Amino acid sequence: MARVRLSVAERREELLCAAIEQIKARGVAAVRIADVAAAQGVSNALVLYHFGSKENLVAAAFTYAAEGDLAHLRRILGRRTSALRRLRAAVRWYAPTGPAKGWRLWIEGWAVSLREPALRELTRDLDLRWKAALAEVIAEGVAADEFTCPDPTAAALRLTALLDGLAVQMTAYTGSVSRARAQEWVDDALAHELGLKREALTAPGAAYRG
Repeated sequence: MARVRLSVAERREELLCAAIEQIKARGVAAVRIADVAAAQGVSNALVLYHFGSKENLVAAAFTYAAEGDLAHLRRILGRRTSALRRLRAAVRWYAPTGPAKGWRLWIEGWAVSLREPALRELTRDLDLRWKAALAEVIAEGVAADEFTCPDPTAAALRLTALLDGLAVQMTAYTGSVSRARAQEWVDDALAHELGLKREALTAPGAAYRG
């Protein structure tokens, strides 16, 4: 059967997806252009044609993954429901107990960014955009009198710091923290930041102030 001819954009996207999977499996330091090419059944030259170097490929792969995560976050936060429901859904998706699948990739990215300034700028930008999105919906909830929070920006920082730390523990040290315990801690932290009782996170009606 003849190979389907892809557009430049389609081929580039396929290579980026392959690069992401290879980085997760091998780590940035060990992954090679040849690994990505082999995963797609193409030549090394084709990968280099699209990206020029391994460094460019890695940066493009992290950017692609980041934009995908941010697009999903925007969809969650853009739902037509209360700020509390949107925030709870976003935090539960982002948490290492949720359906987000990119934690191994991002832990690898954080490690490499200590030595690679370009990747450090990329991961910092992603981090700031995540925090800003969460802070914005927290502020919306405060304005709508759904909950209280004197500093939405600081609350977003504390919440993401907890989630990032749990992700490292649960990814690097399997079994160190159970999924149930991690989810309990996340819910406790979210309720505390919003001045709510924990039961308010799942209550179908109005929030209960604590």
